[in-house]
Amino acid sequence: MKKTIIAGLAGGMAMNISMLLTFRTLGFGWDGKGILLTSSMQSEKLIAVWTKIEPLPLVVNTPLPIILGLMLFGIGHAFIYRSVAGAWPVGFMPRAMRMSGLIFFMTYLFWEFFTPFNQFGEPLQLIALELSFWALIAVAEGAVIAWVMERRAA
Repeated sequence: MKKTIIAGLAGGMAMNISMLLTFRTLGFGWDGKGILLTSSMQSEKLIAVWTKIEPLPLVVNTPLPIILGLMLFGIGHAFIYRSVAGAWPVGFMPRAMRMSGLIFFMTYLFWEFFTPFNQFGEPLQLIALELSFWALIAVAEGAVIAWVMERRAA
């Protein structure tokens, strides 16, 4: 149980850091001038949600609840890993890639389809960029969870 919680906290931290390096730094920018907000092809609806319509997303003004929530998702993902990893090939890399794929397809691909594509009318080129960010985030989290879970007890 302790190892699973540690794996989840580490995975949640990897998720937070990789989101900071992708979406915050490149996508939205520290100054609000990232490619996802300044691209001429971007949906006005998406821009308005992130910059104009009050209340702004928590992650913009009060990120702590989102950071903590992502840590809880990491713990949940570690418990999922623990329950399914036995059916996967042995070893860090095969299990890390499967966990990353599971996170990506079950969470991020669904999110992009249902929200930016469906609700915001975001163009496919920017969705593709976001999916590349999400892929990096999923690999970071999945790899960290697998690494902690596959380590031998010292």
